[in-house]
Amino acid sequence: MSLVFSRGHVLNLRQIQLSRSATLIGMLCGIGAALCWAAGFVVAKHGIAIGITPADLAFHRFAWTGLILTALLAREGLSNLGGIGWMRGFVMAVLAGPAQAFMAYTGFTLVPLGHGVVIQPACAALFGLVLAGLILHEHIGLVRAFGAAMIIAGLIVFGAEAVTTIGSHGLGGDLLFAGAGIFWAAFGTMLRYYSIAGTRAAMVVGTVALLVFVPLHAVLFGYDGMLQISWIENLLQIVVQGGLAGVLPIYLFARAIVLLGAGRAATFPALVPMFGMALGFALLGEIPSLMQLAGLIVVVVGFRFSLRS
Repeated sequence: MSLVFSRGHVLNLRQIQLSRSATLIGMLCGIGAALCWAAGFVVAKHGIAIGITPADLAFHRFAWTGLILTALLAREGLSNLGGIGWMRGFVMAVLAGPAQAFMAYTGFTLVPLGHGVVIQPACAALFGLVLAGLILHEHIGLVRAFGAAMIIAGLIVFGAEAVTTIGSHGLGGDLLFAGAGIFWAAFGTMLRYYSIAGTRAAMVVGTVALLVFVPLHAVLFGYDGMLQISWIENLLQIVVQGGLAGVLPIYLFARAIVLLGAGRAATFPALVPMFGMALGFALLGEIPSLMQLAGLIVVVVGFRFSLRS
């Protein structure tokens, strides 16, 4: 009898240890994804500051990883993009590909880093919530509605700072980040509506970007600006935009969802604004204003409530 109890006790301890280990790995994956996204914002702002154009940043984000992702998708069939279809794949690439990235990078030419790292994730969460209710018919309770209202309040703080301290062009930069966030929200809603896995979506977006948008870059923008920047700076953007902020966080976030569940994993994007401002201060010396910090606090509180399941 004691032997049976002992074996059962050992089995329970092993299950608890495995559960704790999975939870820890899931948390590390979620935090890692948020860090990667934040690093992408910071390094993009650095690139803009030294003269890299938004178009060239978008090129670096999708051209090189697109070669790898296209090769992976080719094993499942390029004729119909692995079952996704070209029409659907093209829409996905518009919402989460070079066009969306170009909007965000252009925003950094007009406003400080703090605006981008807060406004884009905030609008992605806000409009993701709206689209979930309208298209996916999710129930939006009072708690999540309160969170959405808090996010809107935080965005108003950033908009007010843009108008009062930067000028009308600052508000334009904020609107570009808002547009990029809305595109991302529509992309996420599309994936959920059609039940498309994140890794499959990354392959499709990378493939369409390589085959459609990269040739357009050569026609519309050329490569002269890119060649005027040192190869080290170009390589930095290739590694960070293409890998660290592109493919890697998709895998990490998907892994966090598997280990923690969608509800708990959904809280990690709320870390992006805080990580972004911290990295911006540490790496670029950008000190957020009091209004930016106030807007950040309000938005993060809004995240906390709007992402509740």
